[in-house]
Amino acid sequence: MNHPPLQGMRLVLVTLALSLAVFMEVLDTTIANVAVPVIAGDLGAATTQGTWVITSFAVANAISIPLTGFMARRFGEVKVFVWSVIGFVIMSWLCGIAHNLELLVLFRVLQGFVAGPLIPLSQSLLMASYPPQKRTLALALWAMTVVVAPVLGPILGGWISDNWHWGWIFFINVPIGIAAAFVAWRQLRHRETETERTPVDYVGLMLMVLGVGALQMMLDRGKELDWFSSTEIIVLAVVAVVCLTYFIVWELGEKYPIVDLSLFKDRNFTVGVTAVSLGFMLYMGTLTLLPLVLQTHLGYTATWAGLAAAPVGILPVILSPLIGRFGARLDMRWLVTASFLVFAFTFHWRTNFYAGMDFGNVIWPQFWQGLGVAMFFMPLTAITLSHMKGPQIAAASSLSNFLRVFMGGVGVSIVTTTWEKREALHHTQLAEQITPYSHATREAVQGMMQAGMSEQQAYGSIVRSISQQGFIIGSNEIFWVGSVLFVLMIAVIWFAKPPFGSGAGGGHLS
Repeated sequence: MNHPPLQGMRLVLVTLALSLAVFMEVLDTTIANVAVPVIAGDLGAATTQGTWVITSFAVANAISIPLTGFMARRFGEVKVFVWSVIGFVIMSWLCGIAHNLELLVLFRVLQGFVAGPLIPLSQSLLMASYPPQKRTLALALWAMTVVVAPVLGPILGGWISDNWHWGWIFFINVPIGIAAAFVAWRQLRHRETETERTPVDYVGLMLMVLGVGALQMMLDRGKELDWFSSTEIIVLAVVAVVCLTYFIVWELGEKYPIVDLSLFKDRNFTVGVTAVSLGFMLYMGTLTLLPLVLQTHLGYTATWAGLAAAPVGILPVILSPLIGRFGARLDMRWLVTASFLVFAFTFHWRTNFYAGMDFGNVIWPQFWQGLGVAMFFMPLTAITLSHMKGPQIAAASSLSNFLRVFMGGVGVSIVTTTWEKREALHHTQLAEQITPYSHATREAVQGMMQAGMSEQQAYGSIVRSISQQGFIIGSNEIFWVGSVLFVLMIAVIWFAKPPFGSGAGGGHLS
């Protein structure tokens, strides 16, 4: 049944509760990005292993997003949303008390899975609570709350990691989640959506879980096991290829598919999904790389790394409402083009990282990258959904978010793996010039010995400097490649055809 729009304080409370729930999820992700080196060190794992905290959540979240529509139809949107928030709170608590990396990754997988419905259902319930003429305002308020999280997340993550135990980056979700669930249930329990029993595509679900899970495990474990020289990686690769191939074939012929692949027949949907997935892959990969470089090789504490990462959210907070209000009057392709050019420019700006550079060289590219973020999600969402009608909108939104979130996890894995590979190459190249017979080497060692070091300490310092330079050069190369790819992706977006107005406003702003 259709419920009348809410008014007055009830409307304010519902808006706050729904926005807080999504704020909690986005905050959790951005906090974890900054805290990865601290978590890895405390649990006795390599820094790159610590990135599993990010990728495990992303993959599980991506898998659960397509199930949102089915669960909402089966149990009701309000119940699914509230139980999703409660599940997120419980898993956050378990993440905070995890005493080893294996347990933490397991709880992050479960946390990512229960978080799947939060974004799509918060938007759906919010839209249903406002009158049609004020839904643009509703989405603007929702977006404002959500884009604040990338500003606060890195700052809180750094401060908590440096001054408290890293577990508190997860415990902070508990009071926020309890408040959001309580208010949402109090205000919306009498506005439950109609339910129906529909068949479950168990085969498709199983194939998706196995295929996506095997692919992500292959990417995460490959760098440790020397890729295809390992039997485990070969098995994972075969499982991923077979399951995902059969998944595509199965879904195309299934009456009630988990993922409606027929949506790719629409040109704008295909173009929009391709652009947002590839763009988000690069964005998430480099967003995770930046604090790793700062903390492990440039001497930054978690607090200062968080302060350096936070400026990316300042301009989106200011500009998102304006773009949401007036962007529909513009050709969305030009907004996306501007976004990609800003990303390319700021990525190229970061190709001159060096040991001892000042704080300004770090934060200014991050600040101006926020301009690209502000023009990224809303226009691409509008393009993606522009030709969708009725029930297609929910299915298209779920599929788009599934691919975007999954590619974000893939991006983190690819970037961290490439970073290590490039460091190894540059380490070898630089070390070739360091020999006991080199005049420059002897002078450097003698200088350090005169400063009070032993010969062994002097050579150890040289090795550490070589490793530092290798990682910095590797990160500069990754940002350069990212810059080039964003320029090339501009061509993709111009395959879309206007008009784009009908789908505006339904994006995921994390």
